Amino acid sequence: MNQINYATMTDEELKDYFLKHRNNKAALQAYLDRINQNPKQVIVNPDDPNFDEKIQAAILSKLQNKN
Repeated sequence: MNQINYATMTDEELKDYFLKHRNNKAALQAYLDRINQNPKQVIVNPDDPNFDEKIQAAILSKLQNKN
C-alpha cells in the first residue's frame, strides 16, 4: 500500500480524503492536527449590540478578499 502524504494536500483535499476514508485513523489525526493549527477567528459575540453590522462587515470583507 502506498504511503499517503497528508502534508501535500490542501485543507479541502485532506477533508475530502478523510470523509472518504473514515476508518483511516492517520487521516483523522492529520485532519485534526491541521484544523487545530488554524483556529477559527471569532467575529462577534451574540450579545454584542452591533452584531448585525459586524456580521455584515465580516461577510463583505470575506467577499472582497475572495475577488
